[in-house]
Amino acid sequence: MANTALIETIPRPVEVGAQMEALRPFHRRHMERDDPGRGHGPGTPVQLAQGRASHHWIQGGRWVVGDYEQDQLLEDGTFVLKWELHWVCGWDPVAAEYKATIADNYGRVSLLRGHIDGNQMVFESIGDEPPYLRSTWILSSGGKISWRNEMSPDGQTWILIEDYEITPTD
Repeated sequence: MANTALIETIPRPVEVGAQMEALRPFHRRHMERDDPGRGHGPGTPVQLAQGRASHHWIQGGRWVVGDYEQDQLLEDGTFVLKWELHWVCGWDPVAAEYKATIADNYGRVSLLRGHIDGNQMVFESIGDEPPYLRSTWILSSGGKISWRNEMSPDGQTWILIEDYEITPTD
C-alpha cells in the first residue's frame, strides 16, 4: 500500500492529445518539392531548389521529428549547396502553444513557437537574437502544402525568403 502512495507522487509524462493530431496533416511521412526559382533572400541570385522531407513520431506521438534537405542550383543547373535541417515539434501544455526546435547545417539552432488556425500552421522564432524567422504552412484541398519562409531583422518587418508547394509522397 505504501508503494502505491509513493508512486502517485511521481510526475507522469504528458498525455498525447488533439493538439498533436492537428500536426499530422502538416507533417506527412515523406514530402518532395521543386522551387520554381527565385532568390533565397536579399542579395542572392535566382536559384532553383529540389527538396525532400521525412517525418516520424516519437515518444508515443508526443513529438514529431523531421529531417529536411534541399539542393540549391543556379538557373543554369550549377550546384550551389545542400541545405539540411533537423526539426522537433510538439505541444507545450504549460505554455499552451506549439514549440519546435530547429538545427541546420549553417550552425543555427533556434526555438520557435507556433499555432494552427484552420488550414494554416505558423511558427516564429523566440528570443532576442536576429534574424527572426517565420514559416507558414497552408494545406490545400488537394492535399498539397504551400510553404512560405520569411526573415526579419527586427521582428516587425518581414522579408520573403522562399515559397513553394510541397507534395506528400505517401
